[in-house]
Amino acid sequence: MPTAEPKKGEQRRAIVIGGSMSGLFAGLMLRSAGWQVDIYEKVEGELSGRGAGIVAQPEILAALDALGLETRDLGVAVEKRRLFDASGRMVLETDCRQVMTAWERVYRILRDGFPAAHYHQGQSLRAIEQFPDKVAAIFANGETVTADILIGADGIRSTVRGLCASDAQPLYAGYVAWRALIAESAMPRDIHRDIFPVMAFCLPPGEQMLGYPVAGADNDLRPGHLRYNMIWYRPADEETELVSLLTDENGVAHSMSIPPPLIGRASIAAMRAAAHRVLAPQFVKAVDVVDQPLLQPIFDLESTRIAFGRIAIIGDAAFVARPHVGGGVAKAAGDADALTIALQENSDVSSALLQFESARLPVGRQMIERARHLGAYLQAQRTSEEAAHSARHSIPEAVLAETATLDFLYA
Repeated sequence: MPTAEPKKGEQRRAIVIGGSMSGLFAGLMLRSAGWQVDIYEKVEGELSGRGAGIVAQPEILAALDALGLETRDLGVAVEKRRLFDASGRMVLETDCRQVMTAWERVYRILRDGFPAAHYHQGQSLRAIEQFPDKVAAIFANGETVTADILIGADGIRSTVRGLCASDAQPLYAGYVAWRALIAESAMPRDIHRDIFPVMAFCLPPGEQMLGYPVAGADNDLRPGHLRYNMIWYRPADEETELVSLLTDENGVAHSMSIPPPLIGRASIAAMRAAAHRVLAPQFVKAVDVVDQPLLQPIFDLESTRIAFGRIAIIGDAAFVARPHVGGGVAKAAGDADALTIALQENSDVSSALLQFESARLPVGRQMIERARHLGAYLQAQRTSEEAAHSARHSIPEAVLAETATLDFLYA
């Protein structure tokens, strides 16, 4: 049975499903607005971003500041962007100051800021029930919890979205990203000089390689102890190449992603061989020292609704834009902020969520559209419209100017 409803005048309560970035931002912001918040995460142990590097966009810094969380030593400041051709010659350099950080660093700041007693691990959502004045979350262990609002912050495979809007599904974009984190100490001195201190690019035909420095293990920011975050986008046909890439050594096919240790040896060998054929020598040497690469198929996810009575979906549960915009965590913070503001301005939860939806649907759509434009030239197949965007956004100057920036949101 549901737990007893709070009496009139008691603190309002929120249930957050998903304990990653968007869930923690929502939980912390609602707590700062006076709500009682409990976060339920299906993973039993601590979450891991598998070493993903992220750009600490100004929106992230502003959100952390507003929550009173530490933003000093968040990451590595990078001042420039460089483009190298296939021979290794630097052909373009531009100024662009940004702070590069690691997923684990931001997650740890948020996680440490949220009360451990209200962060519940190993809790898988099974069902949701809505009542006129409450919403109930029913978990796989039989526990039922009620609250004034339920927030789905459970990522691209969102259970909450599946229960509320099963028509919104991830769509494969036509290419994959090979990713890796390389210890600074493993980088040969010559390529360290060329690519390590900057955001560096190489643009083989129809592909994109980039990399930048981030904190080292355990958020170590000491010179010599950093890591290099490397991302290589390559087209992969959905019916053939992608299926092969997601099939492990035992012949088991995986859906949407594959655990790094299970990536087939032949796939890794083919990736390394391709690096020697098409990449600048600096990146070839970087690929050569990678021990265990990660494979990330690229998806779009676009929701037409993100408010359902007393239920809202935020972050990657609602929209997933291709990584080129570098705005996933910034959007998660923005979603949580808009949701908190709407609930402060409107005491009726359902009305507040419609206000939130009206504010954030256009932002999500804008990010999806921008990311599609930036990534069109990487796709294995393209429509005529995508081909037009491909011609525009594959120009080297455009790639350096537009990748991982959110200026388009304010244009």
